[in-house]
Amino acid sequence: MENKEVKNVSQKTIVWHKTSVSKQDRQALNGHKSCILWFTGLSGSGKSTLANALARALHEQKVRTYVLDGDNIRHGLNKDLGFSPQDRVENIRRIGEVAKLFVDAGIMTLTAFISPYRADREQVRALVEEGEFIEVYVKCPLSECEQRDPKGLYKRARAGEIPHFTGISAPYEEPENPELIIETDRVSVEEAVEQLIRYLKDRQMIP
Repeated sequence: MENKEVKNVSQKTIVWHKTSVSKQDRQALNGHKSCILWFTGLSGSGKSTLANALARALHEQKVRTYVLDGDNIRHGLNKDLGFSPQDRVENIRRIGEVAKLFVDAGIMTLTAFISPYRADREQVRALVEEGEFIEVYVKCPLSECEQRDPKGLYKRARAGEIPHFTGISAPYEEPENPELIIETDRVSVEEAVEQLIRYLKDRQMIP
């Protein structure tokens, strides 16, 4: 009961402070819009590869970017979290809040997380303005992801060494209406990057 009262008092004393430099000011300085490109898909589908390839291509076009990668985040911000359903929800909640700050900073933010639950992805979408959350479904058959298995995770999951592994012992809920679907077993990284850049240009997110 005491903890609940302390929490209520804290909430009443915390006030959101507006900054003197707005998101629009930062976007104008950068010469491009900011948004979240949310890459979701099974382990081994190519999320990190694609996010980093796009970041490099955008960087070469003078677009300010930052990649938030699942493994990297778990080394620091989320190192206290495991892979239970509850921890997965909290993992994505924290990432969503961080990504929102990057968008406010005027940066094109690329995230590479399995993020298996639709509700979690939609919760992040709700954090930013309309059009600022671009869900990219990195679609790849489970059999192909297992064949790639760059970290040997599927082999360990099949052996029962890794519990709650998405696609094996935990569910993956496919996006129902993603902005983009990229089938990495059918297109090259270069072709996928071209598709992504074309999408951003068509919507005047970048010059």
